[in-house]
Amino acid sequence: VQLQASGGGLVQAGDSLRLSCAASGRTFSRYYMAWFRQAPGKEREFVAAIDWGGDTTYYAGSVKGRFTISRDNAKNTVYLQMNTLKPEDTAVYYCAAGSTMYLVTSTPLSWGQGTKFTVSS
Repeated sequence: VQLQASGGGLVQAGDSLRLSCAASGRTFSRYYMAWFRQAPGKEREFVAAIDWGGDTTYYAGSVKGRFTISRDNAKNTVYLQMNTLKPEDTAVYYCAAGSTMYLVTSTPLSWGQGTKFTVSS
């Protein structure tokens, strides 16, 4: 599956932003999907994941309660709604696909190209 992330930009601390990741192919609904991020000078880290049906989600502690992952299988798209943004959320955000919840959070099969946004204080 090929992935294309979008929605980055420049926002103020406390603002909200929604990222989108569009997938190609007919089998999108079979994949578990996840978002990762990589801040400047840091390693890529897991942010959130969702199962194929959208019923089960999993979040990193640093974003739990502020970020919400969702998906629309009819549109082949996964979203990341981010609220109460902080400067430390500044990063390049990547979407990823995998065959299980464990694998999508550890070794995804596919990666999107990344979308960058900056949160100013």
